[in-house]
Amino acid sequence: MSVVARILMIFFSYVLACLAGAALVTFGILALDWNNLSQAGLLSVAVIVIIIAATVMGVVGALPTALIVVVAEAFAWRSALFYAAAGGALALALSYGFGLPGGIDDIVHPAVYLAQERQLLAASGIAGGLVYWLFAGRRAGSWK
Repeated sequence: MSVVARILMIFFSYVLACLAGAALVTFGILALDWNNLSQAGLLSVAVIVIIIAATVMGVVGALPTALIVVVAEAFAWRSALFYAAAGGALALALSYGFGLPGGIDDIVHPAVYLAQERQLLAASGIAGGLVYWLFAGRRAGSWK
């Protein structure tokens, strides 16, 4: 596979991973009111929310994900466990804001703030990592 085709596959897989993570977060948050949403006909709104959330996730996580992808491609790491762990760890780290001042913890100080939401974000990172592995990670380093 040529390098250009590999880069296009990486980009396409990243977009799909962002969509999968955004879908998991959206449906995880909306799961409590699923019956009310389907009766009100608001499921089409969920698709718009998924697209917006995927865009935000893609932009926020682009640089750290690019670093992970470059390392994985350079060392030809093809393990699904690696991509799942890296996706979950990256999503969890981004939810904590990497510990930088001015993050969400500086605004709201309780220790149990958004515990379930952070678990949901970590799960979305794992799902995104697995989707990325499914499309591009299985052939990491194949361009060499």
